[in-house]
Amino acid sequence: MARFLIVEARFYDHLNDMLIAGARAALKAAGHKADVITVPGALEIPGALALADESEQYDGYVAIGAVIRGETYHFEIVAGESARGIMALTMDGLAIGNGVLTVENEAQAIVRADPNQKDKGGEAAKAAMALLELRERFGG
Repeated sequence: MARFLIVEARFYDHLNDMLIAGARAALKAAGHKADVITVPGALEIPGALALADESEQYDGYVAIGAVIRGETYHFEIVAGESARGIMALTMDGLAIGNGVLTVENEAQAIVRADPNQKDKGGEAAKAAMALLELRERFGG
């Protein structure tokens, strides 16, 4: 049994609730434990992941949130920098599943977040578990 931390950018409550439900269900089905922490937005996710990893309490991580395109360039910065930070930590050896949705509108987000539809929270948890297995296989 591994211990995972779900780091959620709590901006869209209803979307996050679905993403977390999917992630928790996938982790539980595999026999793992999960805690959840909340950060203000997607840009804070990589920092929280790095801080949590320093604690050595967790084996893997699931990043959860939603970035919905608006009228300004802010969408590109938040989506790109959040993904870049998560990827940099993954390249450093952390087992992270990226479940941060980057979508055009709320309707797209709902379809992707809903565990009964695309279940991107569950997929992110499965990705984190797969990376953890690979890290263990390669002696990391």
